[in-house]
Amino acid sequence: MRGGRKFLAAVVLAFVAAGPVAAGQTVIAFGDSLTQGHGLPQAEGFAPQLQDWLKAHGHDVTVVNAGVSGDTTAGGLARIGWTLGQKADAVIVELGGNDMLRGLPVSEVRKNLNGILQAIRAKGLPVLLIGLKAPANYGPDYEAGFDAVYPDLARKYHALLVPDFFAALKAKGETPAAMQEYMQSDHLHPSAKGVKLIVAAIGPEVEKLLAEAK
Repeated sequence: MRGGRKFLAAVVLAFVAAGPVAAGQTVIAFGDSLTQGHGLPQAEGFAPQLQDWLKAHGHDVTVVNAGVSGDTTAGGLARIGWTLGQKADAVIVELGGNDMLRGLPVSEVRKNLNGILQAIRAKGLPVLLIGLKAPANYGPDYEAGFDAVYPDLARKYHALLVPDFFAALKAKGETPAAMQEYMQSDHLHPSAKGVKLIVAAIGPEVEKLLAEAK
């Protein structure tokens, strides 16, 4: 019994010495390789750079990297439940690029993203939805249908919206030469310099998300 009391006292003292639990906010960045930081050193991916940007702007926040390279919206829907099992104050959702590259039906993209947003809202968490723009070579019907998914679902779930993950890079010019320094050699994923521009453009929207979470 004495040993048990000593152990309990040690645990209490350790807790007191550790001080109060951090009051900072936690944001889950849920997405595919664009979120995960494919091809980049860990510290230069989207989630770490976003966390650094937010801290530089005075926010006590942790951005959890829940990006999985190659993930589709179906894959995201399959794992959103256990992802939401961890502590979070808000969620960023960036998915759909791999569906588009595979030419998967827009109806499936919409259905899966709807399920993801529904699960997040069921937890009472604010969400920022980050979209992508379909290229013209997919045909006007696919392009129009795909591009409409993100604003439609943002309105339905009262989510914040960034219509195009790559908007900040496209503003630098559409030609391959103009984009070269901001993209990796696969021409699909941003370089560390490109991520920095993307984060600077998306950061203010994430600040709004943090305000909603308070």
